[in-house]
Amino acid sequence: MTLLQILTLAIVQGAAELLPVSSSAHVIVAEKLMGLDPTAPEMTLLLVMLHTGTMFAVIFFFWKTWKENFFSSKEVFWETVKLIFAATFLTGAVGLTLKFLIERFFMKGIPHAEIELLFGDMNLISASLAAVGILILYAGIKSRSHSNSRIPLRMKESCYIGAVQGICLPFRGFSRSGATISAGLLMGISRQKLEAFSFALAVVLTPPVIAREVLRLLHQQQVSSASNMAQIFMPSLLGMAFSFVAGLFALKWLSSWLENGRWPLFGLYCLAASATVFILHRSGF
Repeated sequence: MTLLQILTLAIVQGAAELLPVSSSAHVIVAEKLMGLDPTAPEMTLLLVMLHTGTMFAVIFFFWKTWKENFFSSKEVFWETVKLIFAATFLTGAVGLTLKFLIERFFMKGIPHAEIELLFGDMNLISASLAAVGILILYAGIKSRSHSNSRIPLRMKESCYIGAVQGICLPFRGFSRSGATISAGLLMGISRQKLEAFSFALAVVLTPPVIAREVLRLLHQQQVSSASNMAQIFMPSLLGMAFSFVAGLFALKWLSSWLENGRWPLFGLYCLAASATVFILHRSGF
């Protein structure tokens, strides 16, 4: 992998991660356009590390908001911890159940079947982009009839959001932020609270995903020396740094469009992206 390829993927990831358009789908398409294999362990690790870079961008950008909303008092802090824990538990339960069912029944007969083998499936990515595009459009239109702060973020709403997030995990193209924020909008939760909570969940979810991909990479590749270790992980570390910078530039755009009622436009983009991926795939891409 060249430095230019890493930089390109990092910019794509950083620009798309914080928008509800599925950064994973965009990165995978970019990888295939550059002749890279999205299902290779080193590429899935790179994808996760690109997510890590934007995770740090999220922490940097939202830290003041989180302090005001989640750390204003001891009671508020522990209530927030409970909401995040419950949502993350539901995410894990739903995501792992889907992973087991897909590997056990839909990938039956494939030796050493892993969900990551589906990450390069353009038909599945196209369908996932279309599904989340429809959800974003519906939520954006429906939420206009809600008061911006009609429903508080409680345990019930947090669990729903966590379960929706779990559905996103196995499917590249089904945007995590697009699905979780749309779910919250349909429940009438304020946009500001949704944005802060959705990305707080992403920060909590990212470290275990990184750990899993690192263990998967080490299991599938022989790491016999420090130089071999550096050769495997250096591209991902460079990508993480680049995606951090790109992510910061995308955050203000997301916040502005969400708060100004332009959320449905992201849905239209996802539908257009879905059609593009489908056409490219059918044309031999």
